[in-house]
Amino acid sequence: MSRRLVITADDLGREPGTTEVVLGLLAEGHVTATTLICVSPAAGRAAERVKELGVLPRLHVTLTSERDVPRWRPLGGPTGLTDPDGTLSDDPFVLGARGEAADVIREADAQLRWMRARDLAPVAADSHAGTLYGLHGRSWLAETLHWCARHGFAFRLPRDPEPYAGGPLPPPLAAAHERAVALADELGVAIPRTIATNRRTAHELGSYERLRDDYLRRLADLPEGTSELFLHPSREDAVAGPDGVVRAWEARLLRDPAWHTALAREDVRLTGGWWP
Repeated sequence: MSRRLVITADDLGREPGTTEVVLGLLAEGHVTATTLICVSPAAGRAAERVKELGVLPRLHVTLTSERDVPRWRPLGGPTGLTDPDGTLSDDPFVLGARGEAADVIREADAQLRWMRARDLAPVAADSHAGTLYGLHGRSWLAETLHWCARHGFAFRLPRDPEPYAGGPLPPPLAAAHERAVALADELGVAIPRTIATNRRTAHELGSYERLRDDYLRRLADLPEGTSELFLHPSREDAVAGPDGVVRAWEARLLRDPAWHTALAREDVRLTGGWWP
């Protein structure tokens, strides 16, 4: 078995700055996949541009807003997922405390319809801000996996969660994860061997070089099978606060000759998805 890697630029359509960076990386061949936020006002233009590149994005199921852009509205209409003004909360823990499975699936269906109406028929889905996994309260993993099975989707759920979590999961989360992987296999939902991303702030990292070295380590540690590295590349001025610094560093990494040298040295085969 060989080591295969999906390099994903998340958050296409988040806002124009991020969208331009992600489209540029796709055009240059520096990433092999992307995920589309359908609820953003920038999503329509992003959908047109990504189709021009011949790239099929995954559905980035989005149930929360972002703190540095105007609040997003769900495509399925106001439900228990929304604040009184009809917008999606920017706090995942608020969503985790009040969200109901029926509303989650209703919104996922609405976002899928939006993509299909624009001649984008995704074959996989994942979760913006990790809200479907139960990391912020209620979990909708079981309902999401059944939804994926109905549509024939693959889903971003790692068989081995340690590279993402940074170590073993706490026992309750480990048990829930084990059940979810077993359910994915039972339903025939394709999932990656593992996933990894940067979870540290600019302050914690201290420099671009620290971020680069961390990703180089992750690359060297990839197991056999198909794994995913997902990043959030953007411009520093497109994302408010220190988060913008990290996103700009990730865009820099994907164009860094040292990164491309490491990809060749590690003999990792790049691919567009973890499904067969």
